[in-house]
Amino acid sequence: MFAKLKRNHIHKMEKAEEGRTPNQLIHESSPYLLQHAYNPVKWHPWSESILKKAQEDDKPILVSIGYSACHWCHVMEHESFEDEEVATIMNRDYICIKVDREERPDVDQIYMDALQTMGLQGGWPLNVFLMPNAKPFYGGTYFRKHQWQNLLLQIGKAFREQREELDKSANGFADALNRNLLEKYGLQQEVPRALDPNNVIQATNGLLGKIDPEFGGEKGAPKFPMPVLYEFLLSFAEQFNHPMAKNHVHNTLTKMAYGGIYDQVGGGFARYSVDGEWFAPHFEKMLYDNAQLISLYSRAYRYNPQSLYKEVVEESIEFVFRELTNEEKGFYSALDADSEGEEGKFYTWKFTEIVKLFADDLELFEDFYNVKMYGNWENDQNILFRKQSKEAFAKKHNIEVKELEQKVAGWKKTLFEERSQKVRPGLDDKTLTSWNGLMITALADAYITFNNPTYLEHAQQSMKFIMNKLKKGKALMHNYKKGTASIKAYLEDYAAIIQACLSLYNACFDEQYLKEAKLLSDYCLENFYDEEENLFFFTDKDGEQLIARKKEIFDSVIPSSNALMAHSLYELGSILGSETYTETSKKMLFTLLPLVEKEPRFLSHWTSLYLKMLHPQIEIAIVGKDHLSYSKEIQQHFLPNIIINACEEKSDLPLLQQREAIDGKTTIYVCQNRACKLPVHSVKEALELV
Repeated sequence: MFAKLKRNHIHKMEKAEEGRTPNQLIHESSPYLLQHAYNPVKWHPWSESILKKAQEDDKPILVSIGYSACHWCHVMEHESFEDEEVATIMNRDYICIKVDREERPDVDQIYMDALQTMGLQGGWPLNVFLMPNAKPFYGGTYFRKHQWQNLLLQIGKAFREQREELDKSANGFADALNRNLLEKYGLQQEVPRALDPNNVIQATNGLLGKIDPEFGGEKGAPKFPMPVLYEFLLSFAEQFNHPMAKNHVHNTLTKMAYGGIYDQVGGGFARYSVDGEWFAPHFEKMLYDNAQLISLYSRAYRYNPQSLYKEVVEESIEFVFRELTNEEKGFYSALDADSEGEEGKFYTWKFTEIVKLFADDLELFEDFYNVKMYGNWENDQNILFRKQSKEAFAKKHNIEVKELEQKVAGWKKTLFEERSQKVRPGLDDKTLTSWNGLMITALADAYITFNNPTYLEHAQQSMKFIMNKLKKGKALMHNYKKGTASIKAYLEDYAAIIQACLSLYNACFDEQYLKEAKLLSDYCLENFYDEEENLFFFTDKDGEQLIARKKEIFDSVIPSSNALMAHSLYELGSILGSETYTETSKKMLFTLLPLVEKEPRFLSHWTSLYLKMLHPQIEIAIVGKDHLSYSKEIQQHFLPNIIINACEEKSDLPLLQQREAIDGKTTIYVCQNRACKLPVHSVKEALELV
């Protein structure tokens, strides 16, 4: 009901022409902060200087956190932050700080954790009240205008009259934020022991008991794509020959691709669906979702080749190239859900539009995309979605599949051209290192699966962009816009780029990517690693000192930065023969082992690592002039627990040392624990040994 209240970015910036004075956010690069630059609230960006001013003025701090594609952030802005009466209270009684959670995930983590410690529901917009020393004492998410006004007045009064109690409460929450992870979750330094497959089987069977057997995903609504969870289930299905896991992954990927959550016209996925059928999305499209889903569908194709998977990958990559790629081959962050003040207007269709475009094929089009005369969604709008395969639909209508495919291709072309005339959703044009790393990995995965050289070329150019624009000395930066990178990188940035380097090596076997992965891993071990808990902090030891220094361990839509690091160290250690890396990875897993063995839902990427460590990795060395084509042929198969090293003649990598192309023929060595079987000369023979 609030969708029409939302203002898009272009309209926001037009306020400058109305003679309104901007606040301090006008100098920022974040589109989310710029959206608030003409609010009457005297917003400040997060900085040490503004925190110091709060102490000097002895005022409570209001930190309001969101992101550019956040629907309820826009609603609250329109209802409250654009209101002069509300702004008067905020400006009088508080130091007001706006934070883009995507630019400052460290700040977001701390205060989201604080909110949950208070026993309150988390989400965005996240509004947290702090003492002048930045310690939190109360918070919440979205508030209606009258609720917000009352809360501001109550907290202002409490700050003046009950200061001692608020100080005590804030100190308690700050102490809780700094609790040791081992203590917080009842863990201890585990002595390495044999991993038990029965533990992960039992936990995964429990997880599979909560699935939606009809539409895939988890039961209920809303429904979020969870790529990290399905990556794990793919590996689990393969390793344990588990048909229920395999079928669930296939059903989920199919129903997602049929649903309204997938852009049937232009490719790419929306953030999530508000219902339990993947039908009606929140229409924002995020880089990190699409990157991971491209990887997931690419890897799923190797395990269970489906033309639908290939179609999704190709269309989603085309979407990212077309709408989320900058001139330097880096990637933007997101597209908004709204255009012209309405949610989904760009993506939905009136029936009259459909009749005008497809009068000759109307009955067939109606049935294929399930459109209705009075709409299948709000305000007589239609969301395009499918219910069945092209083969089943063609049989139902007694036409050839090839004829249907030609029709669908024509429909999409017509719809795309018509849609291109509409007002486009707002673009969040900042570039984030971590999300770019995920997209580089996605392109490498798609290249390995489908052998499209454009994917590899773009991935390599994107990595070059990261190294040229977002690396300063040995360290990475987190953000980039218009030639400027201003925020020091977080662990998520290093973890994603290290993974991307390994993915590029696996795609082309250029050892420069291994060297870069090693340099970045060494930097993390020196600047982020905590030897007491065998885990990495989220922030650099030389970064800004906040009220707590957190560690990220739980997977959400994106794998946790610690889980990503553990995977990469395990793989890099195996390739380079580095016990330091592999042992660090094992220590990380064993620190969290009791949680991992009980809760794969929230530790999916850790559980994938558990599966890798259950059995010795298979190591494949390929030497000879056909090393690239042989490796590609092997990689067409879903083999989640192998390491491939390949070269034409010589390499210093341990697995390739003293290996040669026997009798001038490309030779494949299949090994376990550096003990190799007899060399072979064909992929077929090598796969039989695997």
